[in-house]
Amino acid sequence: MTVRFVDEFRDPALARSVAAAIAAEAHAVRDYHIMEFCGGHTHAIFRYGVQDLLPANVHMIHGPGCPVCVLPIARVDQAVQLARDHGVVLCTYGDLLRVPGLERMTLLKAKAAGADVRMVYSSLDAIRIAREAPDREVVFFAIGFETTTPPTAVALKQARALGLENFTVHCNHVLTPAAITAILESPEVRGLGTLPLDAFIGPAHVSAVIGSRPFEHFAEAYQRPVVIAGFEPLDVMQAILMLIRQLNDGRAEVENEYTRVVDRDGNTKAQALVAEVFDLRSSFEWRGLGPVPYSALRINAAFAGFDAERRFALAETEVPDSKACACGAILRGVKKPSDCKIFGTVCTPDNPIGSCMVSSEGACAAYYTYGRFREAERVPA
Repeated sequence: MTVRFVDEFRDPALARSVAAAIAAEAHAVRDYHIMEFCGGHTHAIFRYGVQDLLPANVHMIHGPGCPVCVLPIARVDQAVQLARDHGVVLCTYGDLLRVPGLERMTLLKAKAAGADVRMVYSSLDAIRIAREAPDREVVFFAIGFETTTPPTAVALKQARALGLENFTVHCNHVLTPAAITAILESPEVRGLGTLPLDAFIGPAHVSAVIGSRPFEHFAEAYQRPVVIAGFEPLDVMQAILMLIRQLNDGRAEVENEYTRVVDRDGNTKAQALVAEVFDLRSSFEWRGLGPVPYSALRINAAFAGFDAERRFALAETEVPDSKACACGAILRGVKKPSDCKIFGTVCTPDNPIGSCMVSSEGACAAYYTYGRFREAERVPA
């Protein structure tokens, strides 16, 4: 059975055709360094062997495109505090449950020790739980890029409409354009030049919400072309070809390969919903990037009664990453997962040390699942 919008983007003959075009148009005298921002793109690249179809001078750099991976340990620790020390029903998405916080404590371990931690599939599941248990405080630990922010806004509006007094949200929604700007302003790119970065594959689902317009600023200001791409292998390969063409022509524009979902303006209703409920934070810490100005959202004054950070006294601890873990450098694109000395040995999906190995969208998880063994088979000449 053919699945529309899936099978045609995984067609082997078309993939070979696009690969041949990339090989023909990539100039042998130069290198092309392309960062895919999204973890979904990273997984597509490794799952379908896209890298094996590229010339040796086309280099893919994995960006920080996983909201679980970039969440600092201190925020994870606040989730544990809520569940363990404040006795709330802590609801969140499944990926977050195994992320190590302070002293490697996770929400899953807190649950095993008696805390009431519940995995939910949507923000509205948390609303349902709050309605069913009016005598319990229910906190939804909200996390995600622009894609998952509108559903959190819907939950907050519904909580207010229902008059729920036992429901709050701990908001950890972050913004992708600010993170890309931070990467372009990082010492490795702008100062030291140790991270060559020529172009970006722009996020797919995020762009469905915000449109392609927000990426026009840094394409022009930093002279880096951007192509918005879907998550299928042919989407990614076509985006790489479009970027190579831009670089060869000396252009730095925003192009949209994912026209079946994304347009320039995005989902304006979702944007209005987010604007009604959230304000910009002046600064927010990203794991690997440090504090990034105007890169995250907080619940605004009109919905302050549903803000868990205002209702509960939460310690804000500064927690350094494990010295052995290279997650920070991996999230900035400075290192590959296989450069980390504990990758695949001490740090595995069954025993994750860093967040990049925990999340299904993390670069380390992608390397381990799809790429590690392929690289190991390459014997130096």
